[in-house]
Amino acid sequence: MQPSEKVRPDAGAALLDLYDEALPQVYGYLLARCGWSALAEDLTAETFVAAVVACRRPDPPVRSTAWLVGIARHKLVDHWRAAEREQRGLRAVDAEPAPADDPWDERLDATLAREVLDAQTGTHRAALTLRYLDGLPVPEVARVLGRTVHATEALLVRARTAFRRSYTALGEGGPR
Repeated sequence: MQPSEKVRPDAGAALLDLYDEALPQVYGYLLARCGWSALAEDLTAETFVAAVVACRRPDPPVRSTAWLVGIARHKLVDHWRAAEREQRGLRAVDAEPAPADDPWDERLDATLAREVLDAQTGTHRAALTLRYLDGLPVPEVARVLGRTVHATEALLVRARTAFRRSYTALGEGGPR
């Protein structure tokens, strides 16, 4: 070995060391947002595969649980995008104009809210989850979803309207 060559630490070994600590957190993050254990398991596996690929790059990122949760967030959004593309081919998009004022300040029933969120389209579910469950600002939601800020704001208005409509219907004894 030449004196100028540097020995890099094994990124794969560092990721393996992090695995036991991060696995429950990554899985818990995904399960809390998608509600289905099988899907959360699949997305957790995809997250760690993506992490291994990233660690094999010439300049691997700093490995941490937060980094893995970030990868998981992207995998969940990718899943919702794919589901939405599939659904788009099966139905026409409902384009209802949004009200100018949003006075809905009622306290939400968490179980009913989860049921309503699960029934939303993939795009609406992704936008609402990133904005209101993850607490990301609109520009960050736009970046994650690959949209402009203006388009994301419009999407959030439509998503809130659809959520409110479904929540109100179910809350008044509608079909479950």
